[in-house]
Amino acid sequence: MTYRIHPIVMGTKVFDKGMMTYQHDYGTPYTIPIYCWYLEGGDRTTLVDTGEMHPIISDDRMQAIGGPIHTFESGLALYGLKPEDIDIVLHTHLHNDHCENDSKCINATFYVHAHELERIHNPHPLDFRYLEDYIEEVEANGQIVALTEDTEIVPGITMIHTPAHTQGGMSIRVETPHGSALICGFCTILENLYPPAPVRAMEMEVIPPGTHVHVEEAYATLVRAKTLADHILPLHEPRFAALAEVPA
Repeated sequence: MTYRIHPIVMGTKVFDKGMMTYQHDYGTPYTIPIYCWYLEGGDRTTLVDTGEMHPIISDDRMQAIGGPIHTFESGLALYGLKPEDIDIVLHTHLHNDHCENDSKCINATFYVHAHELERIHNPHPLDFRYLEDYIEEVEANGQIVALTEDTEIVPGITMIHTPAHTQGGMSIRVETPHGSALICGFCTILENLYPPAPVRAMEMEVIPPGTHVHVEEAYATLVRAKTLADHILPLHEPRFAALAEVPA
């Protein structure tokens, strides 16, 4: 079974680039897209993450990422879908910008690593991005399946534990007509996976995400991630914002 991967921008963040690229480019203003990924194919309607509930939609932010910004409803409508049509949601992790629209998917089953459920209910003070309000409803409804290992969810879609950004980060490997693609379960851009020459000259194969639990484990996870699929899709890469399908 193969799928077509459609990145849909459902939010943005404007911050210091060092939040993405550990030890590099601090002081550089940077805008990242927040994606919901629609995996078109098979007999189940599947998303990866659900984005922001109230995204800021402005010309300057759209110009910064090079593509349009949608609400959850308008983004799904691009493909003739409504929130109640969603059967499966695969969560890379449970930071708020990846799960704010969960409660709208009333018919979905949510797959997430057990460590993320532990963290969202008992976050460390350093990580303010976990807000349990956004999953309380689907959790109360019994819609969440907690994973503890790499798991094939449906034929052609596998969740792989990649703890680089959070302890329970899960990357999603998707079989596509263009080969396998890995939607990274950690907050990075292409530069993290494929650093510029000055960074490679420091004998660094990758740049860990600026926000991480253990920096050396994060580094090793990124190195491993590049071996897991034919195409690597960093979770917040701006150049995908203008594309209707990746890889393409």
